[in-house]
Amino acid sequence: MKRSPKNTATTPARIEFVRGRLLGAAAIAIAVLVVLENVLFAVTGAPTYGAPTGEVLAYYAANRDAVAIISGLVALYLPLLLVFVTGLHGLVARRGGAGADWSRLALAAGSTLSAVFVLFNVTQIGLALSAGGLAEPTSAFELVWQIHAAAFALALPILGTTFIGAALAAHASELTPAWQRLLGLVGGGLLLAAGLGNLTIAEGSALIFVGLLGFALWLVWLLVTGVRLVRS
Repeated sequence: MKRSPKNTATTPARIEFVRGRLLGAAAIAIAVLVVLENVLFAVTGAPTYGAPTGEVLAYYAANRDAVAIISGLVALYLPLLLVFVTGLHGLVARRGGAGADWSRLALAAGSTLSAVFVLFNVTQIGLALSAGGLAEPTSAFELVWQIHAAAFALALPILGTTFIGAALAAHASELTPAWQRLLGLVGGGLLLAAGLGNLTIAEGSALIFVGLLGFALWLVWLLVTGVRLVRS
């Protein structure tokens, strides 16, 4: 039996609707998981990157369970991040391709960001595993901590690139309003600006707060965009 022209016409629209809702759910989930991760860091009193290594050792020795939970959250939101940037590129392409170059940029930067966050998380797991067997910091422990800090500092400009690409692609495809594009440009710009001082951030500079403000705007953009996609 042949399908009616009406059913044939509505099938692509239904598929786009479902994919859009899944993409929105992924965006919301990423934001929620990242917020939970940072709440755990705050509650457990995570040391700053400028803290003495002895303080870092004491933290990881006393908070192994919390670090395990945090690492699990990262393991959940990294695949979702890849789903989001890949799904956004596909959705932009199906809506006519406006903003496709920006969505490709977001996809490439998001993939790179995932790799850097893997390094960030792996070194964190290593710190937690080794802290329990150390009476005082070793040179190897200090090196892993420095790599951990450097990974975070380098992640900031890569996240800024992902943010700008995703925000411009979503707006060009009429998925988001103009103010969300502005949010992406401001937040992404702050993250890129912080990236210029990544060495000092890894040493504990207050410049990190510039990046954290951009990071907070990224989470707001994800939540708002996710809600729009789910409800659209």
